[in-house]
Amino acid sequence: MAESTSTSAIAAAASVAISTPSPDDLDDILSISNLTQSFNFSSGNPRIEETRGIMLLYRHDALSSSLPVERKPLVCVLGVPNHMTYADFCQFCGSFVQHILEMRIVRNDGMEDKYSVLIRFDGQDSADSFYKHFNGRHFSSLEEEACHMFFTVDVQYTGSIEHAQASPVSSTEQPSCPVCLERLDQDTSGILTTICNHSFHCSCISKWTDSSCPVCRYCQQQPENSKCFICQTSENVWICVICGFVGCGRYKEGHAIRHWKETQHCYSLELETQRVWDYVGDNYVHRLIQSKTDGKLVELNHRCAHGDDGCGICECGSDPSFEEAQLNSKVEAIVNEYQELLTTQLENQKMYFESLLKEFEETETVCSEVEKASNQNLKIQKLKAKLEKLTEEMNFQKDINTNLSANKAIWNEKILEAEERKRKLTKQKDDKIEELEEQLMNLMLVLEDANTLKDHLSASDQVKEGDELPIQAETSPNEPIKLRPKNNSQRSG
Repeated sequence: MAESTSTSAIAAAASVAISTPSPDDLDDILSISNLTQSFNFSSGNPRIEETRGIMLLYRHDALSSSLPVERKPLVCVLGVPNHMTYADFCQFCGSFVQHILEMRIVRNDGMEDKYSVLIRFDGQDSADSFYKHFNGRHFSSLEEEACHMFFTVDVQYTGSIEHAQASPVSSTEQPSCPVCLERLDQDTSGILTTICNHSFHCSCISKWTDSSCPVCRYCQQQPENSKCFICQTSENVWICVICGFVGCGRYKEGHAIRHWKETQHCYSLELETQRVWDYVGDNYVHRLIQSKTDGKLVELNHRCAHGDDGCGICECGSDPSFEEAQLNSKVEAIVNEYQELLTTQLENQKMYFESLLKEFEETETVCSEVEKASNQNLKIQKLKAKLEKLTEEMNFQKDINTNLSANKAIWNEKILEAEERKRKLTKQKDDKIEELEEQLMNLMLVLEDANTLKDHLSASDQVKEGDELPIQAETSPNEPIKLRPKNNSQRSG
């Protein structure tokens, strides 16, 4: 069956059905090498299952600054240093993490100390911006390596190699993130698939400061291939944890066991499995080891390994007292281990509950601060309402004052007009009084003249009766009346 996996499988689990494409498909892939370049890659835990494939990348033209015409929102960051953890790379991506849908960590053939990252974005604009911003940029100010980025044409999976029987759990895709237990949804958060084919949310794995996988503890920073100091073999190599001597195991030349016999350094570490062997106790120093099948911790059976290969070094079955001493030491070691484990767990529980208590106290402090803030907010609202009321009253008083000022000006004008009218009336009254006084004076004069004339007429009548001389009154308007007797001639005539 010829089948190829498209770029949408970047964040899928390693157990997805993958098969090798046909030779015709590979010819079609490699026929466009004039515009692209191909890189072989692999992923997965080499001790369990390894997935291999080919990446087709657009060639980088240093003379041209234009981007490929038929590019996709799929970018490959080639040659990331191994010491950069997943959290470091997510931090390096910065603000573009929210535009990333999928990221997959893979290893390239021939790059033992580096890894590559396949990134799929939510749009072409985001991919172009990410390419322009980070291409050629150093990973940090202390790093000499620069970020080399290429637009990806396609990703083809060529097959998978199973080194151990996969467990039923690993045969199905993980529906949720092992850290936050939420569903792996690209629309809500980006998905990052580690080099051991375990998928997480980018926000969850960014908080994991270790370079190992949170699920299987597989470390992307693999140690360098060590060789035996004597025979120079790199298989089944052990290192002495006392002095650092590197020698091969008993299934090769047995230089590690020979070193123990010569120096009595009884503890040796197997570089492939990271297990420590005790030559004196003839067993591993730990009873829980990691299974090669599913990566889980299982109990290791303590037994003499020399009985199988017949090396004759161990004398377990020859001396009963030695067996009893060995059994007592093992029981004592187990008791000490459980005591230490219990102490550690109790200490961890203590720290956990102290952290919960601290969080509760901080929550109470925050609640009290929020309550104080709410009370202050109520006071502020009351003061604001009072201020608004006073402002309205002040504006009302200002309006009244303005109206009163306008009325004052009007009444001042009216008062001036009234005073002017009063002054005119007073003047007219004075003139009228003067005129009336003058008329009265003239009337008095006329009355006086009339009385004088009347008296005069009365006197003249008395003269006639007594034959006295008539008196002629010669008066003037301004002089008193004067009486004089008439001549006889006037009287006779």
